[in-house]
Amino acid sequence: MANSSSLPELPQDSVDDVLELNTDLERMIEAVEITSVQLTWMSYDMVAVRTSPELGTSMLKLKEDYHKCRAIICGDRDQEPEMDI
Repeated sequence: MANSSSLPELPQDSVDDVLELNTDLERMIEAVEITSVQLTWMSYDMVAVRTSPELGTSMLKLKEDYHKCRAIICGDRDQEPEMDI
């Protein structure tokens, strides 16, 4: 006896449409997550800088030092590191 509660088979075009929809939704969710993270960091930066202006200067120096270090370690040819001794 056939199970009457089973779902009917979808045509191949419909399956492809569902897979494409899932892919599009995943892409949109990831974009929203990235935007959310960026907004969170922007909020944090704004609060941190308003609380302590010296922190902004420190963060810029830390960012520059990070990029120099990354250039040395990863061999980034676009940015030649300066030797500060």
